[in-house]
Amino acid sequence: MTDSGRPAAAADLLARLSLNQETVKQWSLPELADGCARAGVRGVGLWRAPVQEYGPAAAARLVRDAGLTVTSLCRGGFLTAPDPAGRAAALDDNRAAIEEAAVLGTDTLVLVAGGLPPGSRDLHGARERIADALGELGPYAAARGVRLAIEPLHPMYAADRCVVSTLTQALDLAERFPADQVGVVVDTYHLWWDDTAGAQIARAGGADAGPAGTDTAGPDAVDGAGGTGGAGGPAGGGAGSRIAAFQLADWVTPLPEGVLLGRGQLGDGSVDFRWFRERVDAAGYRGPIEVEIFNPALWARDGAQVLAEIVNRFAAHVG
Repeated sequence: MTDSGRPAAAADLLARLSLNQETVKQWSLPELADGCARAGVRGVGLWRAPVQEYGPAAAARLVRDAGLTVTSLCRGGFLTAPDPAGRAAALDDNRAAIEEAAVLGTDTLVLVAGGLPPGSRDLHGARERIADALGELGPYAAARGVRLAIEPLHPMYAADRCVVSTLTQALDLAERFPADQVGVVVDTYHLWWDDTAGAQIARAGGADAGPAGTDTAGPDAVDGAGGTGGAGGPAGGGAGSRIAAFQLADWVTPLPEGVLLGRGQLGDGSVDFRWFRERVDAAGYRGPIEVEIFNPALWARDGAQVLAEIVNRFAAHVG
C-alpha cells in the first residue's frame, strides 16, 4: 500500500494519467495547471491555439512551475493539399508546430492527417501526399527532439478530417520512416470497433502481429498483443516502438449532431479501456495515458469536479 491508501500498482497507473486540455476546455491554461497540480495529475496534453495565445515559452514555464509535464501537443497535420501553395503552407504550419512542441518540452506532436481535398475521391493519392510530407517533416522534428504521431481517426471522419482511419493504415505510413521520427497514436474512441486493433497494437510495439485479419479487438478474442518491448525508448516504449501516445475517450450512442463533439466520459459507453491498456502495456508502452474528451456537457460543468470524476473513472475502468 502507498501513503494514499491505494495499492502500489494502482498508484503507479494513476501516475501515468494525463489530462488533455480540451477535456476541460472551460479552464484557462493557468487554471488547467493549477487544477491538475491540486488533483495530483502530473501530465497535460496541450492544444496549439491556447498555447499560442498564452505564448509557448510562457506556457512552458507555467506548466513546469506547477510540477507538470506536457505529454503531447495537438495538432499538426492536414497534409493532403494537392496544390503546391497548399502543400507549402501545410509544411510551414507543421514546422511551426514542431518548434512549439520543442519549446513546451514534449516529444510528441499529434497529427490529424487531413481529409480529401474538395471534389476528390482519391484516398490513395491523399495518403501518398501525407507520406511525402512526413518525409520532409520527420527529420526536422527528430532534430528538435519531437516525434510526429499519426492519429488514425474513426472512418466517419475520412472525408473531411483524416484519410487515415485504422491503426493498420497509420503504421503502414509510419513504418516508411525511422521510429524516432514517426509514430502512431492509439486512441480508444477511434479504434475500439476494429477487430484487428490488438494485433496492430502488438505490431506498433515491435512485436510480430501474426497473420493479417486475426480477430484480436475484443476481450473474448484471441490475444494478438504479445509484444514485450522494454521501457526507455520514445514515449516509454522500446527502441523500435511506434506507440507515441495513448488516449482515452468512450463511445456513446446515440451520436450527437455534429459527431466531432460526441466523445463520452470514461465508463459511459462501449469501450473496454482495461483491455486496451493491457495490450498497450504488453506492447512495451510505459508512457502517459491521456484522457481526451470533446463534450459540451463536460465543458458546462465545474472543471475540478470533471477532473475528480475522471480520476475516479480512470481507476475504475483503466486499472
